[in-house]
Amino acid sequence: MRIGIATDHGGFGLKDELVSQLRAAGQDVVDFGAYSPTPGDDYPDFVIPLAQSVAAGKVDRDVAICGGGVGPTVCANKVPFQLGCSPELDSKRGFAFLAAVMAR
Repeated sequence: MRIGIATDHGGFGLKDELVSQLRAAGQDVVDFGAYSPTPGDDYPDFVIPLAQSVAAGKVDRDVAICGGGVGPTVCANKVPFQLGCSPELDSKRGFAFLAAVMAR
């Protein structure tokens, strides 16, 4: 499975941990950034390309991380055929779901 992952500075440490665990489990991980913990970066810069990639079928699943987990869902919901949600929800409607994770 090909999994896309993105974060802003608020979730940078958690993203690195998840990437390591997913790769150790044999998953193909595509990192959409952030690539350094830069205060002031903005999650839409990373989440929109991630959501577009899964909606286009370039990755199978996507995970977005930010401090509160709400912002990435708002971004994902602006991309056609992409629906941001919390990880507890399940896809049964023909949408690609983005799992938004809180880092704080």
